[in-house]
Amino acid sequence: MIKDSVYDLVTDDVFLRFPDVLPGSELHLKIEGLNPAGSVKLKTAVGLIEDAERRGLLSPGGRVVESSSGNLGVALAMVCAAKDYAFTCVTDVNAAPHNVALMRALGASVAVVDKRDAGGGFLGTRIAHIQRMLADDPLLVWPNQYANPANPEVHETRTAAAILAALGNVDFLFVGAGTTGTLTGCATYFRRVSPHTRIIAVDTLGSVTFGTAAGPRHIPGLGTSRVPEICRPDLVDEVVLVEETEAVRTCRMLARRHGLLAGGSTGTVFTAVQRAAPDIPPGSRVVALAPDMGERYLATVYDDDWVAARFGIDPTLPAVEALTRPQSPEKETPCSRSM
Repeated sequence: MIKDSVYDLVTDDVFLRFPDVLPGSELHLKIEGLNPAGSVKLKTAVGLIEDAERRGLLSPGGRVVESSSGNLGVALAMVCAAKDYAFTCVTDVNAAPHNVALMRALGASVAVVDKRDAGGGFLGTRIAHIQRMLADDPLLVWPNQYANPANPEVHETRTAAAILAALGNVDFLFVGAGTTGTLTGCATYFRRVSPHTRIIAVDTLGSVTFGTAAGPRHIPGLGTSRVPEICRPDLVDEVVLVEETEAVRTCRMLARRHGLLAGGSTGTVFTAVQRAAPDIPPGSRVVALAPDMGERYLATVYDDDWVAARFGIDPTLPAVEALTRPQSPEKETPCSRSM
């Protein structure tokens, strides 16, 4: 494979099969982090920048600003560097230090906000910061991943299409919800091409995306404190909310039991699959999107002191076994619901 641009080095056909998670069924984890940007967000970044170019908003020497909890910021920094655009990422104190360092290494400027918004997160604060920057610089381009149709469109035409091209039939599809670009794009495609596929959105407890109560969140990637304009809950069959402590333990289980160093978003999605195991009929083909890898979480999710300080738990305890056992309806109610 020979490519002319670093942002074309996207692997869209890598799946890791897990034969022992869903008895009698197939689980395929779609690995999205094996590209230079390290996450599914490389496709998002390409889609957003190419959309701005098509609309005449960006020309050589242009300036771009975007809000990101980390992964899209890295991807945009990479694409903008390759296309000779100046890029500023507005992020927050939850961003992984590794991501911030990567963006700066790629020539981006990084602004870090530390005041929570009305929803208890930082998204509103980040967007307010961008709006002030736009008022000061009318030539600054904000792709706006939260409202731009180019975000879900790139995942409709690439991510979702690649799944069916590789596997032919999918009975259950688990997708994490951040901006909901990947989720909305995949759900749009499957509703049109494979309507029998059951779409499960995976979100973080404390996120307001699907109408649940706001709460503190410490792991970047999934969840919002403000509903994104591109969100389409009508396309989703079920929403599963996962506590961050569960995601941490799942990440560590995947690393030590399977040799897969997974990112926080991937751990969250995998937890949702484990929880759904008793309700998935034998013979089903299940796909779960793994948006990121774990190297950027070594100082957070995989750091015992960080986990203990944030969550008050001992992450070294073998508590992950509880995730594989069927839970009582009383325990499932606050963490999952049908749409």
